[in-house]
Amino acid sequence: MGKAATARKSDARSVKSELGKKSPLDLDRTIHERLRLGIVSALAVNERLTFNDLKRLLQTTDGNLSVHARKLEDAEYIACEKGFEGRMPRTEYRLTAAGRRALEKYVAHMEAILGRSGLTSRLPVRRSRIRSGDRCGSRIASTGSRNVCSS
Repeated sequence: MGKAATARKSDARSVKSELGKKSPLDLDRTIHERLRLGIVSALAVNERLTFNDLKRLLQTTDGNLSVHARKLEDAEYIACEKGFEGRMPRTEYRLTAAGRRALEKYVAHMEAILGRSGLTSRLPVRRSRIRSGDRCGSRIASTGSRNVCSS
């Protein structure tokens, strides 16, 4: 390796350390994907949601939702409970403590990235911790005893 390549690597390491512990490439890829972020966000503001609630909310197909929900289950970010309501199968999801921590960490990381870019000073970004009962989007429609985010 030449002197120029070694110098570039050294410069890249020092820039990364100056910017902080994480680079934009260090995002939690499990949550970062759009549909998975939607699932985790919806479950952050709703104690439980059924498969059909999530499908309707996220406007996706059965197959797409089940694949992404499975990845979140494998990461232990969400828990799945299957049962029956009468004779109809019912699948419910809830956010686990690990999933809530991962989402809070992801949001803080995104805010840090935006802060470094100077973008947060130009955008009206609301900074708050994600809590159960918070609104997602502009409206929340009531579905039985659960709150389901709607757009």
